[in-house]
Amino acid sequence: MELTETRADGLGTSAARKARMHVARLPGPHNALWYWPQLAGGYLRVIRNGLLIQVARYTPFLALKGAIYRLLGAKVGRHTSVGLMVMLDVFFPQDVTIGDECVVGYNTTILCHDVTRGEWRRGPVLIGDNVTIGANCTILPGVMIGDGATVSAMSLVNRDVPAGAFVGGVPIQRLRR
Repeated sequence: MELTETRADGLGTSAARKARMHVARLPGPHNALWYWPQLAGGYLRVIRNGLLIQVARYTPFLALKGAIYRLLGAKVGRHTSVGLMVMLDVFFPQDVTIGDECVVGYNTTILCHDVTRGEWRRGPVLIGDNVTIGANCTILPGVMIGDGATVSAMSLVNRDVPAGAFVGGVPIQRLRR
């Protein structure tokens, strides 16, 4: 996975991430979250997703966890370890791709949608092969993380991460070249 637009530090730009996002205009006058049933595919689908994601969050069995995520439509690679309490996007788990041999640390959140008062945005999250994501990270919609990258614990991944990069912080910055 190749980054299309980069900053001076080699990280992707927010514009590149936002370009991958689909923006839904609101069907009415209220804030965007009031319209989640129409925008996310209905109550039953989201309730099913939420229940299965909660089971996956607590199970210590990595193969079962991967199977649940695949059942929800997420693409999870071989021998990938998704830690305890990891939270996949409950509305759009099918927009999450995690490559082979990855480690996603405890209590990380992977979001594929973003709600503001005036609009609803949706974008895929693509995590390459051999990626390590530390505990308590938040990955925003539309982000690509390249093969072999490392994201330090407690980071906000708000832009693309190139292959092999070591990033961290809130928001992320390159920690080592």
